[in-house]
Amino acid sequence: MPENLIDKKFLVNFTKDNQNKVIKKPLRLLVKKSLENYLLNLDNTKYINNLYPLILSELEQPLLDVIMQYTRGNQTKAALMMGINRSTLRKKLKKYGMN
Repeated sequence: MPENLIDKKFLVNFTKDNQNKVIKKPLRLLVKKSLENYLLNLDNTKYINNLYPLILSELEQPLLDVIMQYTRGNQTKAALMMGINRSTLRKKLKKYGMN
């Protein structure tokens, strides 16, 4: 799906500061901050070679969970919403033990 057709205004987290003022934080900023925090607290003696699949799994599993709840378990609707093939969805559900 072309990126310009996706409405990103809902991919935002709303929080309040000390003065009770609403702060909007885009999802990508929250992901970035989490990744920065992970790297800052990383033990320098360890070599990382699986960061990409680690990050994907941290995002993919909750995405699948929420979409499957939203579609009430309808894999066809879920696959269409996610823009992936139904068989790919089934593989991903199996990967996370969600089948």
